[in-house]
Amino acid sequence: MKKSLGARTIIFPTPVLIVATYDPAGRPNAMAAAWGGICCSDPPCVAVSLREATYTYGNLMARKAFTINIPSEEYLREADYLGLVSGRNVEKFPAAGLTPAPGKSVDAPVIEEFPLVLECALLKSVRIGLHTQFIGEIKDVRAETAVLDAGGNPGIGLVKPLIFDPAGRAYYGIGPRLGQAFAAGKSIGAPPAKEGRC
Repeated sequence: MKKSLGARTIIFPTPVLIVATYDPAGRPNAMAAAWGGICCSDPPCVAVSLREATYTYGNLMARKAFTINIPSEEYLREADYLGLVSGRNVEKFPAAGLTPAPGKSVDAPVIEEFPLVLECALLKSVRIGLHTQFIGEIKDVRAETAVLDAGGNPGIGLVKPLIFDPAGRAYYGIGPRLGQAFAAGKSIGAPPAKEGRC
């Protein structure tokens, strides 16, 4: 039997996304965000929701560009720190010991230490309530060669991304591989083409 928990912001898994922007003076800034993910295949887009009170919100509105940086497990402390302080008051990159570098496709910084980054141009913003959802068209995905698998794609087991637990307010790593997507369910029966796929 299921118990009602009320309307709460709980879904699993929730990614740890580090949104990086330049401020009006050209200083790099980054913040941790969890409300986000891929939202369109064509054009390739990612969405992230931010509160207007954040420094990143204003930077993103002004520059119309951002990057989504994926930290690996070894950077848990740094990723968490980026969500604890505001870029209005702190130069986050030197404080966290992280290195900003210019994006190659957009006017936003990338974090050198993090293995995977999506460079995004702001496509649309939607005010929802407390948060505004920013939809960014992915202009390029850049990955460290060390996290690329034999097919040249980022491997989740190589990237080792962080996962946020919004209910328990904790971080987790990924678990073991359980099966092959678009194949595991075939033992039940042949599914209709593209049924339930994004």
